[in-house]
Amino acid sequence: MEKKSHYNDKYGATIIKTMQRERKLFGTNGIRGTPNRDLTSDFALNVGRASATIFGTKTVAMGRDTRDTGDMLFSAVMSGVLSTGVNVIDLGILPTPAVQYYCKIHGLYGIVITASHNPPEFNGIKCIDMDGTELRQEDELRIEDALSGGNWKLCRWDEVGRVTGDPGGGDLYINSVIAKVDAARIRARNFRVAVDCGNGAAYHTTPKMLRELGCSVVELNSYPDGQFTSRQSEPKPENLADLISVMKSGNFSLGIAHDGDADRAVFIDEKGNFIDGDQSLSILISSIAGKGDTVVTPVSSSDNLEHIAREKGFNLVRTKVGAPIVSRTIIGKNAKIGGEENGGVIYGDHQYCRDGAMTVALMLNLIAERRKPLSQIVSELPGFRLYRTVVRISGKDPQKILHELDKKNLSEKVDRTDGLKIYLDGGWALVRASGTEPIMRIYGHGRSMEEAEKINKKVTEVINSLL
Repeated sequence: MEKKSHYNDKYGATIIKTMQRERKLFGTNGIRGTPNRDLTSDFALNVGRASATIFGTKTVAMGRDTRDTGDMLFSAVMSGVLSTGVNVIDLGILPTPAVQYYCKIHGLYGIVITASHNPPEFNGIKCIDMDGTELRQEDELRIEDALSGGNWKLCRWDEVGRVTGDPGGGDLYINSVIAKVDAARIRARNFRVAVDCGNGAAYHTTPKMLRELGCSVVELNSYPDGQFTSRQSEPKPENLADLISVMKSGNFSLGIAHDGDADRAVFIDEKGNFIDGDQSLSILISSIAGKGDTVVTPVSSSDNLEHIAREKGFNLVRTKVGAPIVSRTIIGKNAKIGGEENGGVIYGDHQYCRDGAMTVALMLNLIAERRKPLSQIVSELPGFRLYRTVVRISGKDPQKILHELDKKNLSEKVDRTDGLKIYLDGGWALVRASGTEPIMRIYGHGRSMEEAEKINKKVTEVINSLL
């Protein structure tokens, strides 16, 4: 018997209570953990068995990022899938959106071994639906039920699944992205770009796509390294010092950086300035959405989009945080584009998931069309900024923290769509529990970075006092 917690309904968490204990395997982006500690090969084997049983199909596509533990977990999950009599197509190391596109085109369920932007000691298991979106929550819960009850199919020895490889998944993905932009116009500009793949899954696909778009490419960290020894996987300014230095050396049109599984892209302008994912999302949406269109973004994105929506005449829909939630809402609302403030753009005309290479191609398309440098395009935004920090809460219940913070009555206006969005003088603060790590995420929002940082620090001090 399952019962949702009281705080679950109020603050948008996805924690499930069983009669014995709270249980949460699937977070906002699959199952995450530390291999050989809470993410063991035995557990991964059973996830493969349970997933294949719930999928109920004859074939599953599988891919992975570059993490050192990927081989172990990939083999374990694949073994579980095969033991149910389901075949596996091994796509190798590919960006998560490339695996998703493969699933969409071939009508297959998929499994990706990745922990995206998390540090190298983490890994994860992400399930993909037959339309290329991340698996529906109700199906994730069915997999959890199968895991907890050991209710999976095991076939006879002569019925076990077989493994085939398909090395063409990368090219299929690249060609599909290029087909969605004005490639001739981009090639005519002869852009010179620097790309930092972060030793992750896009180490071969994004540089190849850029060259096919006529760009002169300088590559950083474009080789697989599952320890992320050159830089951490999260494409934050402090992790991109080398890319920023290269951009400041002169005569580049654009700098590009991916996270570990390349479902996101962030940018450095021609002057060497880091462009926040919220800013890049805003300018891309502004260039694509028009009057009567619908755009979807979570409550964590800045108010830039409210102002752009009024100017352009499109309808803006806010959701809880999480790419699967945004993607499903885009489908349900028949929206043109959407995404998150972390550089995760979802372009419905291509596929309904965060897509790093598509984001890069759209940005090149925009710069080629506008014939303006990125710094000038960004300067035309309304100017709202986000300042993000995290507070580690290992061993503490994030929902109780939110409950205590709510009782502080810091404002008369509070949005509880996801966590607590507290409206204060000069802006707002959003506090929510991460779906992938034992942390609270705090967003400060203001009309300048200084104001956003001030609001963030004010709320962070309250949270620290509660801890």
